[in-house]
Amino acid sequence: MTHTVLIAEDDRAIRDSLTRALQLEGYRVSTAADGAQTLAALTEQRPNLLVLDVMMPGPDGLEVCRRLRADGDRTPVLMLTARVEVPDRIAGLDAGADDYLVKPFDVDELFARLRALLRRSPPEPVGGGVLAVADLRVEPHARRAWRAGQELELSRTEFDLLELLTRHAGSVLDQATVYEQIWGYDFGPGSKNLAVFIGYLRRKLDRPGLTPLIHTVRGVGYTLRES
Repeated sequence: MTHTVLIAEDDRAIRDSLTRALQLEGYRVSTAADGAQTLAALTEQRPNLLVLDVMMPGPDGLEVCRRLRADGDRTPVLMLTARVEVPDRIAGLDAGADDYLVKPFDVDELFARLRALLRRSPPEPVGGGVLAVADLRVEPHARRAWRAGQELELSRTEFDLLELLTRHAGSVLDQATVYEQIWGYDFGPGSKNLAVFIGYLRRKLDRPGLTPLIHTVRGVGYTLRES
């Protein structure tokens, strides 16, 4: 299957070089040079992946990603940024990006991250397979989840993480296992990606008055259980 990648990057040299590299790798490629072009392209086509530069002109990559998610579009987003500080990377994830890559980067790493994002989009199962723990209900086939009767608004990565934890409810999943299952590779012990997304899930699941479901097992990983 040939996958389509939309490259949203205002630097023409980077845009052209990524286009050539991805085409040689077998991808179909379309491009946009600013935020307005990116939003227009996303309404006209449904790419399998979006490579999105943070520092594009009007609107920037963060705002494009926010609008995309606000519209319910779950296209996997790999965000490119020249900013290396942790708060900057967290801002990209908070805007709805699934992954990020700091410039300058090796094109082989870009390919690996795109493959990992595609692996997270498996064919839909035939059956329903509803998952339930306490007052949490997850429907993997529909990619919907509810807590105490209220539907949760989850990003693609948040839903994947919640589904993984729910499928293994009561078991402790270590960081390396979660990274492999969700991102397709291990970011390493210094990465804060997983902690960031666990924080997002906790804020949405463990609302005031509800029993916390996601628990940290210090030095090991995370588990989802009623108590």
